[in-house]
Amino acid sequence: MDGPDTDCEISRRGQLIRRVCLLVAIVCGVRLEAGGQDSRPKPPSPVESDIRILHVRGNVSIIQGAGGNITVLAFPEGVTLVDSAVQMADKVLAAVRSLSTQPIRYIINTSVTADHVGGNEKLSMTGAQITGGNVAGQVGTDGAEIIAHEQVLERMIARTVQPPIPIRATPQTTYHTDQIKLSTLYHGDGIQVVHMPAAHTDGDSVVYLRHNDILAAGDIFTTTGYPMIDLQRGGSIDGVVDALNRILDLAFPDFRLEGGTLIIPGHGRICDSADVAYYRDMVTIVRDRVQDMLKKGLTLEQVKAAKPTRDYDPRYGSASGSWTTDMFVEAVYKSLSVKR
Repeated sequence: MDGPDTDCEISRRGQLIRRVCLLVAIVCGVRLEAGGQDSRPKPPSPVESDIRILHVRGNVSIIQGAGGNITVLAFPEGVTLVDSAVQMADKVLAAVRSLSTQPIRYIINTSVTADHVGGNEKLSMTGAQITGGNVAGQVGTDGAEIIAHEQVLERMIARTVQPPIPIRATPQTTYHTDQIKLSTLYHGDGIQVVHMPAAHTDGDSVVYLRHNDILAAGDIFTTTGYPMIDLQRGGSIDGVVDALNRILDLAFPDFRLEGGTLIIPGHGRICDSADVAYYRDMVTIVRDRVQDMLKKGLTLEQVKAAKPTRDYDPRYGSASGSWTTDMFVEAVYKSLSVKR
């Protein structure tokens, strides 16, 4: 006859249940340990929530989200930066530290605008220079060396700049020729800094990292809008077209402008020669349209009303913000008017 469970049977069942639970816990623990890490999503770090780090190629990455693209070249003796953006210098520094624990040795500025030089002072003060000759290695705590075309320095220290820019934020090394070459030994790559006169400004440079085959174009080329032409600082539409053609001359595509040299714009995604060629064609077509309208005697307002950018506005146009489509058309018009 079936009867109620005895105390002995209840005890055996309890032991069996405990053994099964222990076995499940052991198996789950082994699986977790074999996986290496818990696969559950973790909240982003402060750097990840505001700053984006993208690996480009070799020992080169870019930092996005601080106002403009910052190219980071990490090498055994230090870090070379192309541009320093304008916002969140502390988080930019944390992002650089996540890529390399070595000091920032050099900062190369591609232009004088704030989205390229705004972080100079903060980032350079954390760095240290490298020297050679009778003294080898790190030199004290002088900070990172800032390099740019001489027009960048001239505009940063002009008396009209108020309040004055701190001297620590200005370039210590400048060049006034067509280009300057920086050695692999001190900079981590064979770096070619090429002057692009009268383009976005009159002090623009593009920076070609030869061994990594990467070119940082600054604001001469962006994927997020029409090129910004700073007329007050010597920029011009013809200079932008010439600079885009020069970038294409410097780059080495794999096949029919695809692949090969990777090009980092001042703002936006990583590109290749095909992207620059498309952008160059767009800028050239808009320039020629405005030029034709000028020859017909159209005023600035009439040119704006004719919408010479209409084909490209869905991709590059903006009706608000710091650089609108109307501002671009006006800059093109005034630039060509001066040339006449």
